[in-house]
Amino acid sequence: MNNKNFQTFFDFGSSKVRAGTFNTINKNEAFYAESEFFTDQSNLELKIQKIITSLEKNSNEYIDNIGLMIDSSKMLSVGISLSKKLDGSKLKKANIQFLVQEAKQQILKYYANHNIIHIIINNYKINSIDYSYLPNEIKCDFISLDIFFICLPTDLVLYLKKIFSKSNILVDQIICSSYVRSINYKENLNLTEHVSFIDIGFNKICIISYLNDKILSFNTLPIGGNHITKDISKILEIDLLKAEQIKLSFDQTYESSSDDNISIDTLQKIILARTEEILELSSKSVGTNSLGLEQSKIVLMGDGSKILNNKHMDKISFSKDLDSLDETLQDICMSGFKFCTELNKQEVVVVPKKQLKRGFFEKLFHFFK
Repeated sequence: MNNKNFQTFFDFGSSKVRAGTFNTINKNEAFYAESEFFTDQSNLELKIQKIITSLEKNSNEYIDNIGLMIDSSKMLSVGISLSKKLDGSKLKKANIQFLVQEAKQQILKYYANHNIIHIIINNYKINSIDYSYLPNEIKCDFISLDIFFICLPTDLVLYLKKIFSKSNILVDQIICSSYVRSINYKENLNLTEHVSFIDIGFNKICIISYLNDKILSFNTLPIGGNHITKDISKILEIDLLKAEQIKLSFDQTYESSSDDNISIDTLQKIILARTEEILELSSKSVGTNSLGLEQSKIVLMGDGSKILNNKHMDKISFSKDLDSLDETLQDICMSGFKFCTELNKQEVVVVPKKQLKRGFFEKLFHFFK
């Protein structure tokens, strides 16, 4: 029997590790911890163990399993549409499960080196009528599903699980950090119609576009805030550590000191030029299913976007409707907790093997949290 009161989520970034542990009984009780900024991942086990020790001390409860939030430039998204003729009787969840299982098998066949971390049903077409969610008590002659998969390379999944296993931590569930955070902010800010989130990390960018409740596209780029640091270092002829410090202080109105002779105007030009390039590349990377970033509301998030707080938005020539979120440690970790504990009518959840003692399809999926 599991007598634990707390549920823990790690957000595993390439330059920082964050974590939060949440009391599942008392929703107002939560504790957080994070590592220092790093570029060398050789001591990850030590950083993780320090965070675990801090959370265990505050919660007075041992942590032996976690949910893991992760992004990677090597993530991929795949959309599949499948259909099936039925006999006009009441639509059953088993009919949906059959199509989802068939789609899942196709993904595993053609992307054998990837793990599925999200299965999202974007649309139900039942008797030629579109539904965002599965309707109750409906008779069906023909059904078609639009299913969206987000996948991670298998070697990355095994690498992450191995790192945490060295701290005697079992990874129960892996979720896409940028995806679950965008869902949380979209709901909290009541954003509807066409909205795109650009998550600027240290070495990657994730672009997620929505139209109301439907995810239109999910794309990644192998560039990020570290590329701005490298630009500053190269142009100003300073080392990378100094360039990173200067970049991080830019949103605090960096002023050059007498010993570095760095012009704030020059620094601003470097940062804004690279940021505009990132936005243009993000726009071009969006697939044909999207309406185009320039037609949508754009929300920047991630540590890489913090150099552009809202007072700098008017200096960006890309879009007139551009906002930047000031994400906190609590915001990030809470996004993972909410995603895994609250109702999500579009997400199909894979059941861990240790929980299986059911029928065939129920062994594969819990249908909607």
